[in-house]
This record gives sequence, structure tokens and C-alpha cells, in this order.
Amino acid sequence: MLDRIKASLASLAPAEQRVGRLVLIDPRAFANQPISELADRAHVSKPTVVRFCRSVGYDGLSDFKLKLAGSVSEGVPFIHRSVDADDKTGDVLVKVIDNTVAAFLKYRNDASTFAIEKACEALAATDKTGRRIEFYGVGNSGIVAQDAQHKFFRLGVNAIAYSDGHMQVMSASMLGPGDCVVVISNSGRTRDLMDACDIARKNGATTIVITATGSPLASAGHIHLAADHPEGFDQYSPMVSRLLHLMIIDVLATTVALRIGSAKLQPLLREMKNNLRNKRYA
Repeated sequence: MLDRIKASLASLAPAEQRVGRLVLIDPRAFANQPISELADRAHVSKPTVVRFCRSVGYDGLSDFKLKLAGSVSEGVPFIHRSVDADDKTGDVLVKVIDNTVAAFLKYRNDASTFAIEKACEALAATDKTGRRIEFYGVGNSGIVAQDAQHKFFRLGVNAIAYSDGHMQVMSASMLGPGDCVVVISNSGRTRDLMDACDIARKNGATTIVITATGSPLASAGHIHLAADHPEGFDQYSPMVSRLLHLMIIDVLATTVALRIGSAKLQPLLREMKNNLRNKRYA
């Protein structure tokens, strides 16, 4: 995050540069001080502080300070270390866990809360009207789509997942305004997913895409939830990407659950738990 600010300084307006230098001098203090004090220290107005945060890619001062506080406190480097053929078991353990933790923390600091908010609004609105929510993915992303369907249907949401390209295209052909599709792809270049997304969008459904920035799929949907990571497509199996996608689904499901409200959800979840009780050994 601090590297991003350093790289952006030259392109900022002079007043915003003063705010950026204030961040770099003492990021911990910046994360904890009120906007009035930050503006005084940088000799700028309060709106300039907010404009700086948006200029470097964040939704506002609150979003910037939250992610800045995390960036300077976690102490985990955002470096992806590939697993090598001669790695010992202990090396593999450390690399896989460190890569995952680093990717999660990087996502937390880089994620657009605005895009996530738009996605949750679309999903909650679809649920409220009783229309269909569908999840599409193939391969590893197909497993994530199934997990998403499981999480959402437990909330009483009318959700289904498809991992077969033909089924995706057929189902997308039957969608319309008010329906919502979440398309999940690591590469963002899978032809079947692109076709299904285009059909759903053409038919008036809201399309949410979880994929890498700059991929063809990223620009094909109404709402793009960027899932960027340094993992190559040719390294064993996609580990970080799959876990990152699962985490994004968790964020969406949790936020939609909060919008549905505990008054409606708690009785449903309680009854479900009671009905499942005889499926377990005492």
C-alpha cells in the first residue's frame, strides 16, 4: 500500500502530494488521527484529504485508514513464493500458508468496498423479489460456485450453481430482468463462461463477475469483483485463487445475510439445525 502511494505521488495535485507525504512519514499516526488534524498537518482542506484517498484507489478516508492500519500492522510480506520440485514438506507447508495469508491481506487492502456493496445490493434485491440467483464456474471455479450455492440456499435464497457449459448457456437463456448471475473464473478467459455471461446480460439479468483485472470476463459483467493474485496458471493446481474466491463468496453471503436480517434468518437456521440433529451421532 505504501509502495502504491509512493508510485502515485508524482501524478497527484500538489495539495494531495502533501497528504501523501504525511502518510509516508508516519502511516500509523495517519491511520489514527481525525480528518481535521490530518488536514491541519498537511496544510490542506478536509475535502483534499478525501480526494487523496480516492486518487490512490480507495473509496474514501474511512476505507483508506482501515486498510492502512492493517497494512502497517500485519507484518506479512505480499510475496508469492512458488513451490519448487525439491521443496521439503516443511517448505511446502510454509509457502502454501504464507502465500494464502499474504493474498488474503492484500485483497483486504486492495478490495473495492464500493463494488462489493453494489454486488450485495443486487443479490439482496434479487432475493427480496424471489427471482433467481445463479452461480457459474468451471473446474476449480465450479467447486467455488457450488460452495456459493450452498451458502446462499441456507439463507433461504433461491440459488443454484452450474459447472457445465451447456447448462450455463441454457439457464442463462431463460433468465431475465430481476435475476442475478455470479460468474467465477480464475483466468477470466473461459469461453463457456464468457458466452453464458453475455447471454444473461443481454437478457436483462444483473451479472457479477469474480475474476482477474484486465481479463475479458472482467469487462463483460455489470459488476466486477477483482480477484488478483500472483499465482501462475501452470503451477500444480490453483490454490490461492480458489481460496480467494471462496473468501469473496463468504463476504457476499455474510453481507447479504445481514441485509436479510436475523428476525427472518434465525428461525430458519434454528429449524434447519434441529432437522439435521438426527443425522449426527450423539
